[in-house]
Amino acid sequence: MSEIKPSTAATSGVSRVRSKQSRVLARTFSSLGQSGFRHLWFGMLLLMAAVNIQMLARGFLTWELTKSPIAVVVVGAGFAPPILLLSLYGGAVADRYSRKRIIQIGQLGMLLITLFVAFSITSNTITVYHLVGASVGQGIVWAFLMPARQAIIGQLVDDDHLTNAVALNASGLSLMTVAAPGIGGLIYGFAGPGATYFVMAGLTVVAFILTAWVPSMTPVANANRRMWSDIKEGLVYTKHNRTVLMLLLVALSTALLAMPFRTLLPVQIEEVFKLDVEALGLMLSMIGVGALVGSLVIAGLSKNNHRGWVLLITSMLSGGAILLAAITTSYVVALVIMIVLGLGDSGRRALNASLIMEQTDDEHRGRVMGVYMMNFGLIPLGAVPLGFITAFLDVRIAFAIAGAGLLVAALGYTVLTDKIRRL
Repeated sequence: MSEIKPSTAATSGVSRVRSKQSRVLARTFSSLGQSGFRHLWFGMLLLMAAVNIQMLARGFLTWELTKSPIAVVVVGAGFAPPILLLSLYGGAVADRYSRKRIIQIGQLGMLLITLFVAFSITSNTITVYHLVGASVGQGIVWAFLMPARQAIIGQLVDDDHLTNAVALNASGLSLMTVAAPGIGGLIYGFAGPGATYFVMAGLTVVAFILTAWVPSMTPVANANRRMWSDIKEGLVYTKHNRTVLMLLLVALSTALLAMPFRTLLPVQIEEVFKLDVEALGLMLSMIGVGALVGSLVIAGLSKNNHRGWVLLITSMLSGGAILLAAITTSYVVALVIMIVLGLGDSGRRALNASLIMEQTDDEHRGRVMGVYMMNFGLIPLGAVPLGFITAFLDVRIAFAIAGAGLLVAALGYTVLTDKIRRL
């Protein structure tokens, strides 16, 4: 019997498909081939694992201590005022001094805050005021660490890899949003909040060690100039760069509406679904699943893939998902909705930040990222009203208002301006 061989055309077609898949995969992870960015990325993974575990632990511990939705919102948004006040300085510092050193000092600050809460728990002296103080302290650290961490990416990779590197940075954050809350929920449920905070401290120590392998880069601005002159120059640059300004407004809408939604999830878990902390961890992980998938897709995009439209559509997805979360009373359905919300989040985490950096020259990148971080400082403007609505009405009404507001904002950006659509 003669051997049947596949046709040459079929073999050639399979080879072309495999070759195309290999090129897409290589493009998606191309930035990790540069060692400086690779060490930064792995260090970021562990730090963001600690941060995501902290979001779960701090929110649920606040709820256990107070049973107050307002307290949960205040603690969850306590980091925002320092970010609002200090991010412009953080951006100027990121342009004037070694970004690597700023990141490492920030990691040490995070470690001290985490240990403070851990020892407060184990000594049975923990109160909601400790958690508010820790949240405010984290905001102070974040105001300097985050602009430096974002801006250094542009020094570690070339321009052709910038969008890919920022998207991979976001996908790493999303990966930790998938894994960390679930793990944190299990640790919290079986070992308690004290052990959870000590695990976070250990992750931060390893992140500090990994960041030590990142090369030191020369500051891009003159440190002898007056600080306020640098800040003013960055604000003027941002004002006149209309595309960056519109991208910052997109970030603002998600900070005011999508981020406060998360701070109220512990309330929904207990009051609507009648479940415990492990269920909260799984829900946060589902957000991470969607964000991870979306971020990896964005990492593979080229400049010819209508990235502006992708950003607008993902913003609409976030708004629609929050609206659906307001309607459902099924935990299983809510998990699916969280995946959709995560897909929407990937635009904010990956694409928005990368487009802002791409549209900004390196000399001003730290200061522009400082302005970008200010958006997170405005979270209380959305969180506090939603907290009061939850306390006096219902958490589902608060979700409906947030989702509708975000959806209207995204539609407005789409219809009223072409600055983003053309990217």
